[in-house]
Amino acid sequence: MTIRRMDNVGIVVDDLDAAVAFFTELGMELEGRMPIEESWAGNVVGLDDMRSEIAMMRIPDAPGRIELAKYHRPTAITPEPEFAPANTLGLHRVMFAVDDLQSTLARLRPHCAELVGEVTRYEDSYLLCYLRGPSGIILALAEQLN
Repeated sequence: MTIRRMDNVGIVVDDLDAAVAFFTELGMELEGRMPIEESWAGNVVGLDDMRSEIAMMRIPDAPGRIELAKYHRPTAITPEPEFAPANTLGLHRVMFAVDDLQSTLARLRPHCAELVGEVTRYEDSYLLCYLRGPSGIILALAEQLN
């Protein structure tokens, strides 16, 4: 048995509209949006009486999707600490390769994006940064220099 592909990365958010706007500004497209509240979904994720809404975002003309989920019932839990540092165990960030890191940051700042550290050059190969967006989502951005 082999893995055929990675289908998507799921991210729980507190404001679905803000998260969709953020990832749209990054360059992703909204593939679809729908409520999820049947018992089968609660059985999959292990939550009783679950009601949520998801938005599937995709990278145009390339593989890669993000499933944004807003939980209406039960209410989403805020992690401790709310803005965990980079060495926190568990799923931490999603990295995107971009053509122009500074331009991408400028477009995302009006959508609540803040640098976690600073934009850093790795040798003559990459500009890299971590940024925090809506709902504390952490993205890494990488611009290849050569």
